[in-house]
Amino acid sequence: MQTIPAKTIVTRTKDTSWFGLDYNMNIYRGCCHGCIYCDSRSECYHNDDFDTVKVKENALQIIRDDLRRKVKTGVVGTGSMSDPYNPFERELELTRHALELCDAFGFGVGIATKSPLILRDRDVLLDIRSHSPVLIKMTATAADDALCRKVEPNVAPTSERLQALAALASEGLFCGVLLMPVLPFIEDSEENVRALVRLAQESGARFVYPAFGVTLRDRQRQHFYRQLDLRFPGLRARYERVFRERYECRTPNFRQLWRAFSEECEARGLLYRMSDIVRAYKAGYGNSQLSLF
Repeated sequence: MQTIPAKTIVTRTKDTSWFGLDYNMNIYRGCCHGCIYCDSRSECYHNDDFDTVKVKENALQIIRDDLRRKVKTGVVGTGSMSDPYNPFERELELTRHALELCDAFGFGVGIATKSPLILRDRDVLLDIRSHSPVLIKMTATAADDALCRKVEPNVAPTSERLQALAALASEGLFCGVLLMPVLPFIEDSEENVRALVRLAQESGARFVYPAFGVTLRDRQRQHFYRQLDLRFPGLRARYERVFRERYECRTPNFRQLWRAFSEECEARGLLYRMSDIVRAYKAGYGNSQLSLF
């Protein structure tokens, strides 16, 4: 396992509009899930070897010192730049110990992942929930496991992720699905979106939050197009024709897809607006946790 130096790890967010997160925490750098669309490959993040997972030196000591210096507690988000439950975490347990530190210092957590390994830490998450908000966001973009394996090849398929979500939800943890990115011409069918909403509800999810499209820029676009040539021959030309050099590549049938998605969520009692999700998972933890409002 390669290491990289770090001076700080738990940093304050510029604004709390993204799931009401007050702080960001990334212990690892890079990811080996192999998702064909990952924005973290972009040049602006200065990670030239993105597929190699590296860990920040003295991570737990730095996290402890960062949390101890915070004047105000809040919700610490992790999973924004690399999955906190990559395969190396099984042995290293750095994410688990970081969660224990959040618990000890009275912070809540918001975790984004694609890995069922999060189940290992349900005991810590339940401890944190006793005093602070806990938000679990499981990414799922393809209802069909075969399609999932094509776009996210080195991580558990959708069915296994949702089984893990169901186990966490059964413990009373606030869980939901990140339906993003929904890849144009690959995953942006009404059938796929409605199926994922149904599966989320059957798994005990409280919310589904979508992004109907994908972002593409510089190095990320190059990688994505190479993967399209390998996995979806002929589709690259359509992307180039429709989106050209655009960064935000919204699916052309956005309006139709949003209508179907929102109807399905309403029918199944699932939250899908950011403000409603934040209000729900922070409910009961006091005004200090409701900075978004």
